[in-house]
Amino acid sequence: MTGSIRWRLALIGVLILGSGVVLLPTLDVALPAWFRALAPIEPINLGLDLQGGMYLGLQVETEKAVEGALERYAAETRDVMRKKQISYATLERVPNGQIRVSLTQAQAGDLLVAAVRDELPGLRVLGTGTRDGQAQVTLGLDPREASHIQESAVRQALETIRNRVDQFGVREPMIVQEGDRGIIIQLPGLRDPQRAIDLIGKTAQLELKLVDEQHSLEEALRGSVPEGSELLYERKTDRQTGQVTRTPYLLKKRALMTGEGITDARVQLGQFSEPYVSLTFDSRGARAFERITGEHVKERLAIVLDGTVYSAPVIQERISGGRAQITGQFTEDEVRDLAIVLRAGALPAPVKINQNVTVGPSLGRDSIEKGVRATVIGGLAVILFMLLYYRLSGLIADLALFLNVLFLMAALAALNATLTLPGIAGIALTVGMAVDSNVLIFERIREELRAGKPIRAAVEAGYDRALVAIIDSHVTTLITAVVLFQFGTGPIKGFAVTLSLGVLINLFTAVVSTRVIFDMILRRRVLKTLSI
Repeated sequence: MTGSIRWRLALIGVLILGSGVVLLPTLDVALPAWFRALAPIEPINLGLDLQGGMYLGLQVETEKAVEGALERYAAETRDVMRKKQISYATLERVPNGQIRVSLTQAQAGDLLVAAVRDELPGLRVLGTGTRDGQAQVTLGLDPREASHIQESAVRQALETIRNRVDQFGVREPMIVQEGDRGIIIQLPGLRDPQRAIDLIGKTAQLELKLVDEQHSLEEALRGSVPEGSELLYERKTDRQTGQVTRTPYLLKKRALMTGEGITDARVQLGQFSEPYVSLTFDSRGARAFERITGEHVKERLAIVLDGTVYSAPVIQERISGGRAQITGQFTEDEVRDLAIVLRAGALPAPVKINQNVTVGPSLGRDSIEKGVRATVIGGLAVILFMLLYYRLSGLIADLALFLNVLFLMAALAALNATLTLPGIAGIALTVGMAVDSNVLIFERIREELRAGKPIRAAVEAGYDRALVAIIDSHVTTLITAVVLFQFGTGPIKGFAVTLSLGVLINLFTAVVSTRVIFDMILRRRVLKTLSI
């Protein structure tokens, strides 16, 4: 054998051996621990349509994001008036997304209008006037600002949910936007649907608020909640009995700090092995936390998440270093999920679950069986056709077909790709394409033989002259597959992955694998006829 044949055979042998090793976990072969340590390859991932799981359709309540933005603008308007020394009597939210400011001096209205235009471009002045001898200015969100807030809320919610799901540990999830406010989530192989729903749907808005100790909690419980305060509860669950107790707290409405400055949230164990969440703030958050704790020593600071009080400790001294703790009677899953949502960030607006479908694995088994059956039947039909029409050369093409499927499945496992039902359709299509290149080569060889060329020259000319057509057809198919992968979602991407891998592998098996077999046969003996 020449050196060219040797290195091609060596390359094919290495690929066959490597493919077999990569596919061992998928074949559910019992492997020793040392082998798994050396080759940590996972089985081929199956999509939602094959192994079952959860399908969620969410809708982002973007109007809540607009309301939150209006609250922030109301606070910023107070700060601007304080900075500009504009005295006011009241500043209140009114229906239809408006802010109404009553000023103590008539001429202060023009000052407020000018200040809003200069420093609060997201607001616009809806009207001015007087009432009960006081100047009044009505403010509202600019329509472009409101539209931007809604669009940003959906994009941020998509990214936040993706971060939470990634940390939850679901392999190959699909999370895409649908329409203006919708989000579609597919979680293949999920075993705890309710926990996933709780994790995904939690707004995770962390707030630090002072306990209102100037007013009576008992009167608030009877319905007399003071203006500027609110009544919230701490929920505790007994681990043995499962009984839930609710402890009321009267808190000041204004949040001294939110969770925007959190950079990390980790599960830690306390002195008696009770789990808690340790928070780390960024530099800005650390300064704010140090200032807040320094200004309110000996006061109680409540840690509130989504309207539920988790703890309300007394501030003993100024806390520096940018660290805080959330303690409570948590289970392991609760404290872990709490850390996940705080680490991933708060949703900009609540999400509502419109669709919640759990797909059973029995449907997946049925799909796999039908898909494999169709692929096998199609493959056998192709194999028989090649044997009957091209005889011994057809057998060589069938061997290339076997290598094509072997390498394709190994590539899916090595790349940790997800196999879906459309992906199986892509494999079936690849089976047909795998012999298409050999058909072009064999027909070209036949033409060369009919022209009177020797067998070796005919084979070489057949491969050389068919190569351009083969490359052209595969490149155009590959471009289509890349476009489908780039702009498609879910099942379309699964089809594009198997198609693109199949095209690339087919180029190798058709041009290199079959060629080396012909070269071996022709170098070992002088043939008078070629079975083609």
